[in-house]
Amino acid sequence: MPWTRDDLAKIAARELRDGFYVNLGIGIPTLVANYIPQGMEVTLQSENGMLGMGPFPYEGEEDPDLINAGKQTITALPKTSFFSSADSFGMIRGGHIDLSILGAMEVTDRGDLANWMVPGKMVKGMGGAMDLVAGVKKVVVVMEHTSKDGAPKLLKKCTLPLTGVNVVDLVITDLGVFAIDKHGQASIRLLERAEGVSLDEIKAKTEAPFVAA
Repeated sequence: MPWTRDDLAKIAARELRDGFYVNLGIGIPTLVANYIPQGMEVTLQSENGMLGMGPFPYEGEEDPDLINAGKQTITALPKTSFFSSADSFGMIRGGHIDLSILGAMEVTDRGDLANWMVPGKMVKGMGGAMDLVAGVKKVVVVMEHTSKDGAPKLLKKCTLPLTGVNVVDLVITDLGVFAIDKHGQASIRLLERAEGVSLDEIKAKTEAPFVAA
């Protein structure tokens, strides 16, 4: 059966390494913080000016002044530092963030990403997504394999406005894990399938061509 949101977060957490500086996007990616392996030192960074974020607070212990880029209340750690968003984006643009785990609406077999313009909804701006995909060393996307109406989200060409071109390294969906060769020939390799999900089902729900590793 397809993986749950928590399953996706657990799988994404396998990309963490000791000493990494990591930026987590809004939605499912925020759950990755719950699955950092014990004993591993990972520093979470937020575009709004926080380095070294702690876990979500318990109910009743929220501090409205402590929020992440998605406006969720979080906690501080003894090592936490605060700074302006300009400094935060300097870290991102300067290549100092090792890994970003983001949500997406569309990804292509060349690693193109569309994840900021929601059809039919008011959008105030792109946020930090464009900077993240351009400045971070590795980009992992976590998303549902299809949209709510059943349309594929792994495509040959994005239909929504792009966040970045040739930027995605790995895609984790509720059906499988896919590696993208963004610097070579357009290709997706299916690395892993959710238990009980057939190759035929994935093919039927995927527009972009892929090969099973």
